Amino acid sequence: MGINSVCVVGLGYIGLPTAAVLASKDVKVVGVDVNPATVEAINHGDVPFVEPDLATYVAGAVQLGMLRAAQVPEPADAFIVAVPTPFSDGRGPDLSHIRAAAEALARVLRGGELVILESTSPPGATQRMADWILAARPDLSLDGSDARPVIHVAHCPERVLPGRVMIELVTNDRVVAGLTPQAAQMARDLYAVFCQGEILTTDTVTAEMVKLAENSFRDLNIAFANELSLIADKVGIDVWELIRLANRHPRVDILRPGPGVGGHCIAVDPWFLVDAAPQQARLIRTARQVNDAKPQWVVDKVLAAVVGMERPVVAALGLSFKADVDDLRESPAVEIVRRLAYEAPHARIRVVEPHVSRLPGDLRRLANVALVDPDRALDGADVGVLLVDHGRFERLLDRLGSVPAVVDTRGALARRQDGGRRPGRPSRAAHERHRGGPR
Repeated sequence: MGINSVCVVGLGYIGLPTAAVLASKDVKVVGVDVNPATVEAINHGDVPFVEPDLATYVAGAVQLGMLRAAQVPEPADAFIVAVPTPFSDGRGPDLSHIRAAAEALARVLRGGELVILESTSPPGATQRMADWILAARPDLSLDGSDARPVIHVAHCPERVLPGRVMIELVTNDRVVAGLTPQAAQMARDLYAVFCQGEILTTDTVTAEMVKLAENSFRDLNIAFANELSLIADKVGIDVWELIRLANRHPRVDILRPGPGVGGHCIAVDPWFLVDAAPQQARLIRTARQVNDAKPQWVVDKVLAAVVGMERPVVAALGLSFKADVDDLRESPAVEIVRRLAYEAPHARIRVVEPHVSRLPGDLRRLANVALVDPDRALDGADVGVLLVDHGRFERLLDRLGSVPAVVDTRGALARRQDGGRRPGRPSRAAHERHRGGPR
């Protein structure tokens, strides 16, 4: 069966770009989201978040009638589930959104459809999604037994970098798996519509683990850099100089430390592996603990700088989890500002985030935190804290250097002094990894 129509359930940072790319390839797409504001925005050709080139794709697809949004699933040849999978400390992976999506789309199945789980998931989640569908629709099956109509269930984890999603959806390799060989082949054929990278097939549990392993690898490497920054501070040396010199070795490529790790992937996915094998995932757990502890280290640096001040002014530059995006999910910058507000209630905290128009709800309710214009953020500031190295902050860096106390969690000032180079020798291999996928 050819796939001419797709229903994408979940129009967030992965679902909407996937829907837009498919629609650009002449596939009729209906996107589903429980947020009526998101549905309304998309049907007007607008996008609810910042991602380079996404607005152009969405506006064009909506104008051509290839993409529209709704609040409930509609019949289609294929369904892509791209909903959140949060991790609750003490309770483990929360698959309630996947279950809700499965039960909602089950109502419109006729038999013969392909259902793909794209959400980052713990091992076994694809089978559980299939089980929820069949529980809601016992008249269907996965293998055609008892002459019941068949549905084809597959998994294809996303593996794109925020800020490059519209490029990497097309150029990156994809891993696909199905609960049956036919499901895997159907999924492979669908992604081949827009994917220029190699499409690799495996079993569903391995495919689920691939995404978790990728992000855990990244988390481990960041944790090493973050731990180095703690050690360098303890012994009184410049971590940026340390890393720059260490990276001159041909087989060393240490990442840059930061204020912690954010985003819905790297800050969350390793916990799925820890939950799946608690006794075996010791290194992965430790890396998460190192990275989760970094925000408090930054807070302590700021608190030390304002000791004895009656009414200090702290300028916090950046809230998003990485540069040049508006994504605040799991952002260490948000956590740092929140902790500063509570631990230094006498301080006035000026926040600069050029990609959002207002503070997130919990920060908005704090009397000593305000979102301010970049041009006045550093006026009279006692402490400047660079939390995110947005490109738009480049012109602020000269002024930041003149603030009495500076906590530069990104090493931006050190890079300027070093001629703008990253902390080390940018090898060709490192450059290619940066261009082609998550680093």
